[in-house]
Amino acid sequence: MRYAGVLPEDAPDPRFEREELAKAMPVPIIEFATQPSIEFASFSVSTSGSGTAVDHMSVAVSSTLWRNPTDKSDPVNLADLDDVTRRSLDEVPPWPRPAWLIESVERMRYPMLWEAVQTTWHREQSERSTLDALLVHHVNHILMNHFREQAGLDLHDWSAPGLASERVVHHGVDVMIDGAPVVGAEIDTDPFVYAIGANLPSGGVLTTVVPREHLPHLRLEFRRRPPG
Repeated sequence: MRYAGVLPEDAPDPRFEREELAKAMPVPIIEFATQPSIEFASFSVSTSGSGTAVDHMSVAVSSTLWRNPTDKSDPVNLADLDDVTRRSLDEVPPWPRPAWLIESVERMRYPMLWEAVQTTWHREQSERSTLDALLVHHVNHILMNHFREQAGLDLHDWSAPGLASERVVHHGVDVMIDGAPVVGAEIDTDPFVYAIGANLPSGGVLTTVVPREHLPHLRLEFRRRPPG
C-alpha cells in the first residue's frame, strides 16, 4: 500500500537524475581534491536558456565533512544538532523506506559542506558571469540559506548590510587546481564563511564557499572531477 506523502520502498534515487544532468556540463566539473575529511554526497544542477538551447549551467558539489576521518564512529564527527532535529532523525517510521533515503537521513547527522564547490558556465559573457559576481552570489546564497539568523538577514532583502558585495573581493590569490596554481580571488571579510574562486582554463568559473568553522579540517585544493 502507498500512503499519501510516503515514498515507496522502490522510489528511484533522485541523485541519479542529477548525475545524468551534470553530464551535460560543457566544461569539466571541479570538486575538492581527494582528502580523507571529504566524502562526496550529491550534485545540485541549475540551468537556464530558451527552448532547447542552454545559456547557463552550474553544478554544485555537496560533501560530508569528517572531523576525524580515521574513526567515523568518533562523536566528534557529529553535527551540532538541536534536540528536535536529533529526535526526528532517530524516529523510524512504521513503513519501509528506500535505501537511499535511509542513507540521506543518516548523513544528516554529520556536518555537510552544502553546495560548497560550484562550477559555472555561461555561453555569453556579461556582468553576471564574471568571477567577482559569481563569487559574491555564491557567498550570499550560502549566507541566506544557512546563516540567515546569525547574520540578521531577511529572506527578501538582497541588499542587506550582512551580505557580500563585489567591493570586498580580493584578487591575486593562488587557487590550486589539479596540483597547479591558478590566479584567482577570495572573500575573506565575512565572519561566517570564507570564499575563493578562479576563472578556469576550460572557460568556466570555480567558486567555493566554506563555513569558517570547517576550514581547519580542509585543504582548499581542487581537481577536475573524473568523468562518469
